[in-house]
Amino acid sequence: MTDTAFADSATTEPRGSARPAYRVTGLRVLRSEWGKFWSLRSSWITLGVALLLVVAIGAIASATYSPDAVASNGPPGPGSNSGSDAVGLALLGSMFAQLAIGVLGVLVSAGEYSTGMIRSTLAAVPRRLPVLWSKSAVFGAISVPLATAGALAAFLLGSLGLRGEKIALSLGDDGVLRALVGAGLYLGLVGVAGVALGVLLRSSAGAIAVLVGVLLIVPGLTGLLPDSWSDAVSPYLPSNAGQAVMSLHQSAHQLGPWAGLAVFAGWVALALAGAAYRLVRSDA
Repeated sequence: MTDTAFADSATTEPRGSARPAYRVTGLRVLRSEWGKFWSLRSSWITLGVALLLVVAIGAIASATYSPDAVASNGPPGPGSNSGSDAVGLALLGSMFAQLAIGVLGVLVSAGEYSTGMIRSTLAAVPRRLPVLWSKSAVFGAISVPLATAGALAAFLLGSLGLRGEKIALSLGDDGVLRALVGAGLYLGLVGVAGVALGVLLRSSAGAIAVLVGVLLIVPGLTGLLPDSWSDAVSPYLPSNAGQAVMSLHQSAHQLGPWAGLAVFAGWVALALAGAAYRLVRSDA
């Protein structure tokens, strides 16, 4: 009987010991990235700053609105008609919030390369690509609703300061809700683009420089081109295309709301594809 028990244990032990202690799944990688994101104080602070910029600047711009001032020198903002309607005023803060969210996206990914933590991350997830997809999904899932809530809050607070003005609008007016939700989608995609650039370039400073250049500097440089070239190229630049969904009215040389958002999403997908290729092909 003892020999039989010994034989049974010898037979079953290899099967039990061959079982892995744990299995890497997409859900577990998502939970890991979710925990890492909220464990950093910079995440809370930067998201709070981005939300404050959207709400405060939009509310202040609406409260200080003057038809004469806008007619002579309209304030900068998303879309061609910024300052000429309540939505444009409410979303003025998104121009600054996009930098905060984009920079945070860069730090979420490139920060691990600067600290060396990426080696531990890739050792735990040898297939690598789930790390990129999880970081992007977590950041997008957090930034999109937060930015959308900020845009809605800025519009509702701004509506109080625009009572009696000709440009005053309500959420039920055509295009208003689309523009506010579109602002959240645009800012969320900016954050995902920051994540992709951080993995692609593996340098916080370099990725932030590229992000700022693409979003703010390159669109301004198109003004140096001949008008025919500028009109043909400008609508398809990442920031110009993405901000089309935030505009209540489109100009003649601007893409439609959802077409613009689709073009911007294509740019973000291209950045993610480049990041995925380098992540798989290069050592950490």
